[in-house]
Amino acid sequence: MGPRRRPAERHSHRPPADCPVCGDTLTITRLGCSSCGSELAGVFAPCSFCSLEESEVQMLRVFLSSRGNLREVEKHLGVSYPTARARFSGLLDKLGLGEEPETPAAPTREQILSEVASGALTPAEAQRLLADLTR
Repeated sequence: MGPRRRPAERHSHRPPADCPVCGDTLTITRLGCSSCGSELAGVFAPCSFCSLEESEVQMLRVFLSSRGNLREVEKHLGVSYPTARARFSGLLDKLGLGEEPETPAAPTREQILSEVASGALTPAEAQRLLADLTR
């Protein structure tokens, strides 16, 4: 058997990620070979990267080719550093790789008493917070 050739892409359209009728996520159920016509049917895992828009793919390519240097991304895209960082954060969020929002740590007894002393908390608010600490 000879070397495996990858046929030229016939279509440059991206498949939709969501159902146009109900909005639910579409499932890949059929794969086909454009070279020999073979088809596989089943339920296949979706591709996270396939749902990216062209501008997001470009951002990812630039990021990878610059080896993760956002200053290089900034220069290549002709945007400010905060814009490059925001676009990259948006890309991570879309891929499900964004940071989880941090839940604020519960204040300590000393912090609560200190805030009452400074007038930032009323004694009633402090009492409620202290009661929550003992639960």
